[in-house]
Amino acid sequence: MRIGEIAALVGITPRAIRHYHHVGLLPEPERRPNGYRAYSIRDAVLLARVRRLTELGLSLDEVRDTLADDAGRDPAEILEELDADLARQEADIRERRCRLSALLAEPPGATGPVSPALAALLAQAPRTDSPSAAKDREYLTLLDTTSTGNQEMLALLGTLVADPAVVELYERLDALAEAPTDDPRIAPLAADLIAAVPAELFTAIPEDGVVVTGFKEALLAEYTPAQAEVVSRLMDAFMERGRR
Repeated sequence: MRIGEIAALVGITPRAIRHYHHVGLLPEPERRPNGYRAYSIRDAVLLARVRRLTELGLSLDEVRDTLADDAGRDPAEILEELDADLARQEADIRERRCRLSALLAEPPGATGPVSPALAALLAQAPRTDSPSAAKDREYLTLLDTTSTGNQEMLALLGTLVADPAVVELYERLDALAEAPTDDPRIAPLAADLIAAVPAELFTAIPEDGVVVTGFKEALLAEYTPAQAEVVSRLMDAFMERGRR
């Protein structure tokens, strides 16, 4: 069979067949004296399998791997593996759609997307318009995304985040936005913030996971000078107690 004939038989285009040759998915057949490719029934069977696998949603790389593993195997076994793989993909899609649905339900300006664990933690937080509280929510999403934290830390943070008294601490930090670095409110606020952190949280922080090089400087740059002084003292307390 010529390329147009085998393409018509299998139900694909000659261009697709040429691409399969190019990527090494289909071996080049022998050529006739006139230069035309001469395809066999075996080639047609292989192309039919490629078509079925691609219709199931497999990429060409996955098709190549599947065909390479199929030699001498029971077709039913291969189909069972494909079905199991599709089931895993289906479950993953359902989970992603659930998370997307939750994000769509969030109010404008929310910090999503986040993990289910962090979403549950943030749901405990009292409502506040504090800019400092908004910053902390953003930093928690960074912690969540970079996997610096763990479930134990999130549980301990949940106790802190859910405390209504924390809102007052955020408001005190907000009030320092225009203050000088020698403002007398700085030291008491830093002490109160440190006291509000559960002692267990300090021990839950990995020794090498307190800060990444350059992180402290980048974080402090997000605050005004007086606020940065408070945050710097809090971070120093984390680093000191985290080493104990």
